[in-house]
Amino acid sequence: MPIRLLAAGDMHLGRRPARLPDELAGEGRRYGPSAAWQRTVDQAIEHAVDIVALAGDVVEQEDDFFEAYRDLKAGVERLAAAGITVIGVSGNHDVQVLPRLAAEIQSFRLLGAGGDWEVFEFADGQARLTIHGWSFPHKQVRTSPLAGHRFERGEGIHLGLLHCDRDQRDSVYAPVTSGELAAAGLDGWLLGHIHRPDALTAPNPSGYLGSLSGLHPGEHGVRGPWLIEIEHGRIQRVEQWPLAPLQWQRMVLDLTGIEQPEDALGRLLREIETLEAELNRRHQPPLAVGLRIRLTGRTGLGGAVAEALSGEANVSGSHACVYFIESVIVATRPETDLAELAEREQGNYLGLLARRLQVLDGPAEDHERQRLIEGARRQLESTIDQPRWAGLDRPSMDDDQLADQLADTGIRLLEDLIRQRHPEAGQ
Repeated sequence: MPIRLLAAGDMHLGRRPARLPDELAGEGRRYGPSAAWQRTVDQAIEHAVDIVALAGDVVEQEDDFFEAYRDLKAGVERLAAAGITVIGVSGNHDVQVLPRLAAEIQSFRLLGAGGDWEVFEFADGQARLTIHGWSFPHKQVRTSPLAGHRFERGEGIHLGLLHCDRDQRDSVYAPVTSGELAAAGLDGWLLGHIHRPDALTAPNPSGYLGSLSGLHPGEHGVRGPWLIEIEHGRIQRVEQWPLAPLQWQRMVLDLTGIEQPEDALGRLLREIETLEAELNRRHQPPLAVGLRIRLTGRTGLGGAVAEALSGEANVSGSHACVYFIESVIVATRPETDLAELAEREQGNYLGLLARRLQVLDGPAEDHERQRLIEGARRQLESTIDQPRWAGLDRPSMDDDQLADQLADTGIRLLEDLIRQRHPEAGQ
């Protein structure tokens, strides 16, 4: 029989998903980490896994002790009753609270408490697995947990379970390098901290497990734990189980050829039907899907469509899943070519705007594009640093996202300027 290990990344019990519409926000637990953990426990029991491993940041923060205790304890006890072992390491978020929880929950074993490497060994017949784990001793760790440590290898498969910041030399969250991980001599690394999952594959899975459930629209795509099967002295299978109750989805909607803004809704519904058919093939489809829609194609109606779609609070699917629009980004192009418009309208605001939209659509290394993005970044920083926004999460400063926002604003303005000059174009 193979050894079946189910590994889960950053869970953040106690946290609620951001950017839910009002209709869903009151049921935040139903769509957040707590529900994702319950689904993980259900599937671990149904598929008779041997071990569940948690790669740190199991709990959001110290204040979440009681809520996290209830959720974690209930899940661990169900797993233990099914003969499933639960192990984990602490990360920078739960450096204090997870050891307290581990002390309260007898069936949960914390590895590497206090920053000392510790091993967990498991055997099933001829199959053997050793997991090497290390936990954060403090909220900030500026040195590599691998520095000066030698991993002793015996028989079977050896995996590392670690919460760390990979290839970020100046990080205060246990910085490690890819070279260190590769040189450690283990058969793979199950990492926590970065919420975007890596593409883990057999026979040597090594990388970030990703968040168990998307906590905000930036955590789009598939989220869930990873099944690792070990047999005949090898890792034979690595598979991600998409179990998140909430999925953030990016969708492209081509508006070419539409005659009025309302025509876009029919196209959107057809895209949702296609997506829903795909999601319904999962063993446990999501309960809600948040859509970030990118409008493309040649049309002068991008801004009008964005306004129409933004007014749609949610779109219900044909089953138990609710689809809602989180945001709409206008990336359409005018029916008149931007280059032609910039040439024809030289010396006025319309031509200047068309030229800058061309630049934003150009290569990332273009100096003028970089200058526009840096200008937007400085403007955004001066705004978000104001005291009135102190309690909110800082928005992403990613170059591509800033370019998208600049283009979105610019295209809407361009459409308005064209309509002012040619009112019949907006009819």
